[in-house]
Amino acid sequence: MMIRTATRRTLRAGWTGISALQRHWVFALALIGGAALRVVAMLGYPGVLWFTGDSYFYLGYALRPRPSPSKTLGYPFALGLLEPFHNLALIAGLQHLMGLATAVLIYALLRRAGLAGWLATLINLPVLYDAFQIQLEQLLMAESLFTFLMAVAVTLLLWNRRPVWWIALAAGLLLGYAVLVRTAGAAMIPLAIGFLLIRRAGWRACAAAALGGVVPLAAYAMWFHSARGTYGLTSSDGVYLWGRTSTFADCSKMNPPVQERSLCMTIPPRERLAPGTLIWRSQAPVRHMSGSAVSAANNKLLRDFSVRAITAQPADYLYTIARGVGMAVSPRRYRHPNPTTEALYHFRERPQLFPAGGRWAGNGTALGDAWAYGRSVPSRVVEPYAGAMRHYQHHVALPGPALGAILVLGAAGVAFARGMRTAVLSAWSAAVALLVFPIATADFDYRYVLPAVPFACLAVGFALVPLQALITRWSGNRGSRPHDSDPATAP
Repeated sequence: MMIRTATRRTLRAGWTGISALQRHWVFALALIGGAALRVVAMLGYPGVLWFTGDSYFYLGYALRPRPSPSKTLGYPFALGLLEPFHNLALIAGLQHLMGLATAVLIYALLRRAGLAGWLATLINLPVLYDAFQIQLEQLLMAESLFTFLMAVAVTLLLWNRRPVWWIALAAGLLLGYAVLVRTAGAAMIPLAIGFLLIRRAGWRACAAAALGGVVPLAAYAMWFHSARGTYGLTSSDGVYLWGRTSTFADCSKMNPPVQERSLCMTIPPRERLAPGTLIWRSQAPVRHMSGSAVSAANNKLLRDFSVRAITAQPADYLYTIARGVGMAVSPRRYRHPNPTTEALYHFRERPQLFPAGGRWAGNGTALGDAWAYGRSVPSRVVEPYAGAMRHYQHHVALPGPALGAILVLGAAGVAFARGMRTAVLSAWSAAVALLVFPIATADFDYRYVLPAVPFACLAVGFALVPLQALITRWSGNRGSRPHDSDPATAP
């Protein structure tokens, strides 16, 4: 009797799996294709790809964790959990899985909203097949983990119309930790609370989301205070914001106080370097301040100067943001903030050359930390797989104008997607916040653009749900699955 019952359950589970595969076979094929490309990338570049400077920083702080004045350490915390395995390829593999999982979450949300499987798959193609996305997942950088955490949090918030408080708490905790991975996610916490208010989720859910978002940040701020003597996540926001305003700040219009005049640039604005380059150069005034530029006192001085520049020249500030967004949607790929940095977002032809000297996160060197963590050659290029990925990247990527069109369609969905406006607005505002926030507070950089793409695609998918239903009614196809007016209304 027990054997019969077990056999029936096995057959039932198998039939359920086959039925699910039949319903989602288009997406399954696309997912397999995306996974295959990522396998080729891992074969071509065993271990990880390295982003000069930042990758060394993350690995050094993973091995020797202590509060850093320049960056939050959410990503090094994750690297530290994997350190006992001594396998750099494991990092890349998990980041590729996060990229694929993000696509799965988007597809699941769109299908739950009632979008046809082939359309939900089409919407996901930039996430699955963009070569720059795959290359970023291969890099030892924080963006893949950051995007995945954001995607999980958004899925939790959108899955039901009114999330219960413990779901909202989980989403808030994920968003809070995502901010520790990359502070560019800071705008997402108030957006999430606003979304819950619009959906009338109740005060418990709103309070739980707020609490979840604050707890990781408060704990980190206390840890930062224990080592640095001041509460905060970093003491470098003033440096980056000064860099942002350096492109237009005119002290004749600002009239800064005496203690801030040394921060004025005498070079004409059009001749100034990009912020992402300038702040690291010796000619930058921040490099000639008394003491470290990321000390608490100097950080406050830089922040005050930057706010003064923004309030005195708001039009110039908005223009710099618009220019950054324009580069993101341009058909041309700019070598910004400098050619060396932009080249790091391409699959490389030769192994990474590590600096002979320099100290990262205390007493470690870049090469020494790489050997200590991975216990193997830290950078290799294996042909023909690496060459195949270089060729693929040259031909397959989301063009800037296509991203612009996706954002415009999402904005149109906010206005015209009747019954789905809240869901469209939630996804679209997440995409815009993730795109604009780094540009507004630091500089334009191509790796800052990619985390916005999944949410921009999700917004367009939600916007298509009412249009699909309208076409179905016009065609008289009564056999189609009826769409839900909102992804949260599905049982």
